[in-house]
Amino acid sequence: MPFSFTILTIKDVIDILLVAFLLYKTYKLMKSSGSINVFTGILVFIVIWVIVSQVLQMRLLGSIFDKLVSVGVIAIIVLFQDEIRHFLLSLGSRHSTNSLLRFFKGKQKSDGGKEDIMPIVMACLNMSKGKVGALIVMERDFPLDDIARTGDIIDASINQRLIENIFFKNSPLHDGAMIISHKRIEAAGCILPVSHNLNIPKELGLRHRAALGISQETDAMAIIVSEETGGISIAYQGEFHLRLSAEELERMLTEATMQ
Repeated sequence: MPFSFTILTIKDVIDILLVAFLLYKTYKLMKSSGSINVFTGILVFIVIWVIVSQVLQMRLLGSIFDKLVSVGVIAIIVLFQDEIRHFLLSLGSRHSTNSLLRFFKGKQKSDGGKEDIMPIVMACLNMSKGKVGALIVMERDFPLDDIARTGDIIDASINQRLIENIFFKNSPLHDGAMIISHKRIEAAGCILPVSHNLNIPKELGLRHRAALGISQETDAMAIIVSEETGGISIAYQGEFHLRLSAEELERMLTEATMQ
């Protein structure tokens, strides 16, 4: 039998790239949520299933695996309901919709938002000098209404003195998190989900764990001012950016608002 091969078309290349992109996004989502071991186990099971059913063509074992796979879909939905919800919300977010519209219309996003960033930067610098602990969460595309309702609704314009007063040590709201949404201070004294990641350095406290937790469950950017060291850090996409300078803080906030 003569050897034959199939020439890849543009559609096949796009198909492969989309599958690779989907696997990569799934891997990042599982890694940030601490479910990477479960995800790896599922991939190993799928590889074994393909080898048994398609390569070795074992009918009995293959039929058993087929039944497990059909039931396993429901089990995966139950196990990863939070991750699936997060993924679907990110697909339907304003950022995804606007990016798609800009792709077809060819319009670039404006550079606005600098006047809303500088009060936050200056407040963080002053609190850093005085070693005043603070936790500021900047909403992006994932809505934080449920988090905001755990604190006190403020709904005020972004103001440096207001931020510093809220996190003043004698303030009743200084222990919680501040939520900034739609260029306004929406709430303060809010309760955030705490990350249980075992790789967090021991010297980082509860504020850092809460900041990492909200960055794992949403696309929000959390700014932390350490009460012990005065260091300024950011938790974003499940990762820490520690000991930031004023320039680095301003740059990261600016890039986040322009995305």
